[in-house]
Amino acid sequence: MRIIENRYDFVILFDVKDGNPNGDPDAGNLPRIDAQTGHGLVTDVCLKRKIRNYVTMRNGEKPPYDIFIKEKSILNNAIEQAYISLGIDLDKPPKDERDGKKRNNKGKGQGSEIDQAREFLCKNFFDIRTFGAVLSTGANAGQVRGPVQLTFGRSIDPIVSLEHSITRMAVTTAEEAEKQSGGNRTMGRKFTIPYGLYRAHGFISAPLAAQTGFSESDLEVFWEALQNMFEHDRSAARGLMGTRQVIVFKHGSRMGNAPVQSLFDLVKVSRKDQDKPSREFADYEVIVDKDNVPQGVSLLEFL
Repeated sequence: MRIIENRYDFVILFDVKDGNPNGDPDAGNLPRIDAQTGHGLVTDVCLKRKIRNYVTMRNGEKPPYDIFIKEKSILNNAIEQAYISLGIDLDKPPKDERDGKKRNNKGKGQGSEIDQAREFLCKNFFDIRTFGAVLSTGANAGQVRGPVQLTFGRSIDPIVSLEHSITRMAVTTAEEAEKQSGGNRTMGRKFTIPYGLYRAHGFISAPLAAQTGFSESDLEVFWEALQNMFEHDRSAARGLMGTRQVIVFKHGSRMGNAPVQSLFDLVKVSRKDQDKPSREFADYEVIVDKDNVPQGVSLLEFL
């Protein structure tokens, strides 16, 4: 597969209506918020999780699109399996004499073995060659610095967090049924925001892509995932969420043709009516200053 040869920087706009885009477990699952400004936050980890989930649903759990970081997965087992697939017995001396005649750490790879295992894992797991991973636990396959990185998503305007009381009609035990017959229903809480438009930024490095094997085919899957990552992530708690726009700056070289800040400044998002609270995407205006895109950089827009 052809490894990407261009640097990319991109802006993602996504929104949520009557939902909680990313609850904070340290705050009772309230929507994440910047305490100083009141703007909503969605972590990069949350966005990567949705991308991983989409790629799994699209391709299944099979190479080269298997996912390393997934629910209840035992990461060390995957690293050990890489050595087994390569025919490397970590309980015996290294086959390559340059790695030493003894195994310094029993059960762990060393020297060129680590390079082989790291290459194997990159080749088989989409998220490792995309986002990177720490593979030095267990059997040890070193570390991988991924070519694709994302920032937190931040809402364009401050958000309003609403708290809703909910009741439970069904019960799990006879004792609870007796209590409920007296009018005592279990109470709960649900947190939502009426509406929020979020903006996140991303970066793709061609030199790092060469190290992990991130290819043009992988890039196509990644763009597709960005556009559709919310489509199969529906739940009552998250309300109505969706990607609204992906704005990509493609550089004409591996190292880039313009500073990323100057590119992101070309994308302006603002509320049309400052006196009216936003409740839908149409309440915002997205302006991309196409006339001032630097020489050597081309503009791509999805959605």
